[in-house]
Amino acid sequence: MKKKILNGIQTAQKITNKIKKIVKKRKKNKKKVPSLAMIIVGNHPASLTYVFKKREACNIVGFFSVYWHLSKHIKETELLNLIHQLNQNTCIDGILVQLPLPININCIKIANSIDPQKDVDGFHPYNIGSLYQCNPALRACTPKGIITLLNEYKINIYGLHAVIIGSSNIVGKPMYLELLQAGCTPTLTNKLTINLKKYVQQADLIIIAIGQPNFLYGDWIKDGAIVIDVGINYIYKNKKKIIVGDVHFESASLKASYITPVPGGIGPMTVASLLQNTLQACKNYKK
Repeated sequence: MKKKILNGIQTAQKITNKIKKIVKKRKKNKKKVPSLAMIIVGNHPASLTYVFKKREACNIVGFFSVYWHLSKHIKETELLNLIHQLNQNTCIDGILVQLPLPININCIKIANSIDPQKDVDGFHPYNIGSLYQCNPALRACTPKGIITLLNEYKINIYGLHAVIIGSSNIVGKPMYLELLQAGCTPTLTNKLTINLKKYVQQADLIIIAIGQPNFLYGDWIKDGAIVIDVGINYIYKNKKKIIVGDVHFESASLKASYITPVPGGIGPMTVASLLQNTLQACKNYKK
C-alpha cells in the first residue's frame, strides 16, 4: 500500500507563521504580548531538550518567556510557592511545568495548583472536565496537535474505530476525549489489556504513546489504517544514537494509508499547540 507521510514540521511551521503575524499585529496595536513561564526540575536530558525547543519557539513567534531551572532536591512546597506567585502575576499568561518531576514531588498536586486559565499544558481538572463536557478550553497539547495534523491533511476520522495504546494523563486519556468529540469510537488500552493485538488489528486509527522503541510492527496493523506515533525513544544503531518511535516505521508503513514519522511528526505539533494555547490564554486575559 502506498503510504502518505503526515509531516508535522510543515504543519507546525504554518501555525507558527500565523501566530508570528498575530503577535506582530498585537505589538503594533499596543496589545499585550503573550507570555509563558516555564519550569523544569532536575536535569532529565529529554526534558532539557523539550524546554529548549519550547523557549526557541517562543522567541521565533515573539512571545515573552521566562525560565526556571530548579534543583531536583527542591521541596514540593517551594515549587508550589513559585507557581502561586506566577498565578498572581498579571504579566504571565501561561505556566508550564515540564514533566516528569522527581519522585518526591506529586505531579498531580502541581498540575492542580496552576490557575486553569494559565494551564497551557491543559492538564488541570477544569480543562480536562471542559473537554469531557465537549466545551474545550485549554486542551492538552499533544492530543490537540494530533487532531490539528489530521485536519490539516483533511483526513475524515468521523465514525472510525480508534485504538489508543497507552493511557497516560498526558496523552492517552485526553486523546480519548478528543477522539470522542471528533466522532470516533475510541478504545483506550493499557499495560493490563488482554490480547492487545486483537484490538489493534480492528483499528482504523491507531495512536500509540508508551515509550517503547519499535513496539508496534506492521503485522498488527490492518491495510489502510492511520498510524500516529507519539513515542520518542533513543537507541543505539551501529554505535550511533538515533531517535525512533513506538512504531516500527518500515513494516508499519507497508500497511498504513497515513503514518507519522519520528522525528518530525507529533513532536513539532505539540510545541505548536503550546503556542496556540499561550496565545489563547493571552486573549482570554481579564484585566
